[in-house]
Amino acid sequence: MPKVRMVFLALALLSVCSACHHARIETEAKPSTVTIEEPFASGWIFGLVPPRLVSTASKCQHGIAKVETQISFLNGLVRCLTLGIYTPMWIKVTCAEPGSAQALTSGPDILVGSGAGDEEVAEALQRAVRMAAERGKSVLVRF
Repeated sequence: MPKVRMVFLALALLSVCSACHHARIETEAKPSTVTIEEPFASGWIFGLVPPRLVSTASKCQHGIAKVETQISFLNGLVRCLTLGIYTPMWIKVTCAEPGSAQALTSGPDILVGSGAGDEEVAEALQRAVRMAAERGKSVLVRF
């Protein structure tokens, strides 16, 4: 009977430690060779407390082309050894080439005044959704 418990415990631990995560977000901007990488961005409590924001303003002056997050094998091992309290992840940001991010914001913008009420904000967002569906591209709503 104890051997069955040990096998079950080993399988449970293996399944918790083997979980991988990889997400990629791409914009329409053309990627450049400039990247920002953080191999151990610190998250906590199984990722419930996410890593701090990655500061891209100084290196990505023309916008962002791609963001990738991943829990590598080493990140997962550290997560397992700390019982999920410390949950590091790998983050890579690829900057956009000059001029390529302008295509993202060159379309019509919808301006909403700072003192706008709930109805005005809702109407502006609905208008943005309609325009985005018609154009097939994103519409920027500025507050």
